[in-house]
Amino acid sequence: MVSINKAISIVKNTGQKISKKTIKSVEKAGGYILYEDITSPINMPPFRQSAMDGYALNIHDKLSYKLIGEVKAGDAHQPILQKGEAIRIFTGAAVPDTANAVMMQEKVILTNTGIKIEHPINEELNIRPQGEQVKNGSVALKKGTKLTPAAIGYLLSLGITDVPVFKKPNIAIVTTGNELIEPGQKLSYGKIYESNSKMLLSALYNLKFYDVTIHKVEDDYQKTVNKLKSVINTNDLVLITGGISVGDYDFVGKALSELQVEELFYKVKQKPGKPLFFGKKEKSLIFALPGNPAAALSCFYVYVYIALQNMMNRNNTELPRTEAISDSTFIKHGDRPQFLKAIYKEGHVIILEGQNSSMLQTFAISNALVYVPAEINTIQKGDLLQTILLPE
Repeated sequence: MVSINKAISIVKNTGQKISKKTIKSVEKAGGYILYEDITSPINMPPFRQSAMDGYALNIHDKLSYKLIGEVKAGDAHQPILQKGEAIRIFTGAAVPDTANAVMMQEKVILTNTGIKIEHPINEELNIRPQGEQVKNGSVALKKGTKLTPAAIGYLLSLGITDVPVFKKPNIAIVTTGNELIEPGQKLSYGKIYESNSKMLLSALYNLKFYDVTIHKVEDDYQKTVNKLKSVINTNDLVLITGGISVGDYDFVGKALSELQVEELFYKVKQKPGKPLFFGKKEKSLIFALPGNPAAALSCFYVYVYIALQNMMNRNNTELPRTEAISDSTFIKHGDRPQFLKAIYKEGHVIILEGQNSSMLQTFAISNALVYVPAEINTIQKGDLLQTILLPE
């Protein structure tokens, strides 16, 4: 059995980067990591652009200007302004080459013949210069950038439609257990609805990992060996739920041994999630998670999350942690460190009732996990607690 810190360290040091390149359309590339630098094919903005609704001026030494026309956003014509002339202009419109300032409309007085400004103005006022954001041929985004919604919008604003990104891992989820049936079927005596696979699928989708398949295997040794051999050979990451303990019908550990999966650790001194296995075979990583749903999901956030980030070249990234003030009291039983479902808000955290590893009801309303070290048995209101913030 290993400690939590040792288990996390092993996962961090078992780097399995996905180094293959794939091309994605920009609008479907959210969450991916850029495989190489992206250079801009245009200047942005592509022309001198008005930053305000107002009036574009050809500045002279007087405060009155003759109004000769108008330019809206999207207009292609270029009015020629002589000294002392102005045009009405709108935010985002192209500023004519003969204009050298834009005065916002709130500071302009309309007259019978044009406009009047109450004080002198500086050249290039309220004009966005061509290429202010990025110049044609320069690097728009560097290799290794994670494509956030803002990055997607930025690339599209440059007219870029496809980008090279690091391929995301192929992931297989394997559930075990004869007692499991699909939701929607009649619940007969002795059976329970299977939820772990779709729960983990949802967690992966939430992190924008979409290349996921789900597999079910009966509590049969040879079928377990065959199924695990197949998914390990064809996936970068395999998540198994259930069957990793030492019961008569828990065949996962024996099957992994027969398949010569290298055991990196088995069993972690923690609650929930003690019977956690982590191993590798060639280029595949394998996590055998506990069958209890809350334990499986806790292990996913603490350990699997790190492995996923490593695969995407975001080395050793854990979920964010913060210290929060406890608004609850709690008595911890046993000598193992615990991860407790909790609600975090504005620097405070509430530890929820119903911490059993088989119960998801509490997890369903939590947005954090509170880490309680082995040496702490009692939490009082006002204590500072290490809190892991879960993905929204």
